Amino acid sequence: MTETHGGEPKKTPLYDAHIRAGARMIDFGGWIMPVYYRGIVEEHKKVRQDVGLFDLCHMGEVKVSGPRALEFLQKVTTNDVSTLVVGQAQYTLLCYPDGGIVDDILVCKTEDGYYLVLNASNATKDIEWLRSHAGDGVEIKDESSETALLAIQGPNSAALLAQLTDVDLDKVYYYQFTSGRVADVDCLISRTGYTGEDGFELFFYHTHAEKLWDTLLDAGSKYGIEPIGLGARDTLRLEMGYSLYGNELDSKTNPLEAGLGWIVSKTKGDFVGKDAIDQVRKEGISRRLAGFKLLERGIPRTGFQIEKDNEVVGAVTSGSLSPMLGIGIGMCFVRPDLAKPGNQFYVVIRGKKILAESARPPFVEAKVRKTK
Repeated sequence: MTETHGGEPKKTPLYDAHIRAGARMIDFGGWIMPVYYRGIVEEHKKVRQDVGLFDLCHMGEVKVSGPRALEFLQKVTTNDVSTLVVGQAQYTLLCYPDGGIVDDILVCKTEDGYYLVLNASNATKDIEWLRSHAGDGVEIKDESSETALLAIQGPNSAALLAQLTDVDLDKVYYYQFTSGRVADVDCLISRTGYTGEDGFELFFYHTHAEKLWDTLLDAGSKYGIEPIGLGARDTLRLEMGYSLYGNELDSKTNPLEAGLGWIVSKTKGDFVGKDAIDQVRKEGISRRLAGFKLLERGIPRTGFQIEKDNEVVGAVTSGSLSPMLGIGIGMCFVRPDLAKPGNQFYVVIRGKKILAESARPPFVEAKVRKTK
């Protein structure tokens, strides 16, 4: 959570609100963002038990339209965009020709095209990459600077949001979205998130950010709402085993190594990176992303070595103390045989070998609202 970029960091429309709330601010992906308010563990448990509010205004948003929009997205993403209906979202990847990952993104099918949600630190790169592959009949509009994004996550999120909108949230399932007003602000309301809890992400015009932030905090007081920083967002996603670009995913990682073969279509035809991915599928992978739990006291961190039989066999990509389990958990790249649940190895923490066991995430039960 200390990622920095060169140049002057940007501020979201909620910067002043975070300062007033006493947030600890850091430079993340070229943005000044709250890493915590009350504390990472407390905020993590708040989302698991009640409801939390996240500022995600640093994320990138792009509208793709035109008569060849579908053909274009089929060419540049790994998943099958043609299966989407209006109001449905899809998790997918952008890949380089060699199979390395440009970014993991969300594609939403709207009435007039597609809406893409990009990782904050990759947004500029992604947009340049998309434009370099677009031809006639495709319009790419970067709406990042004019779009605000708030996430409401936790078991009380639906009850809270229902107080502020006429949208029938019972008809919006996981990875679905709709348009509607929230506290008199026009929003795209998406039942998505990065926590493993039921929740919503609200996309709207940036000038309403502080108003909607304050309204959600006020209306959510009876549901136990609190603002949540990036620190808890990271531990929440880690308990689910969700990948983070720059840790589990990067330009040197093939989707099959990262366990993302399920979002790589085998049937839709050619796309950027397909030949390289197919070659890896044919030859087999030499490493595999795995989750693990420590069997002894310790906190694993990114970059720590994984050892087996006195040999380095991998490295931790993400690690932390699980606030819900009270033990060290993490993700790592290791030999495929060691990635199978139940296999044991050592994580080297400050020169000491700590016994760990491979485990298939999620580490705690996911409680997202499933599709029908």
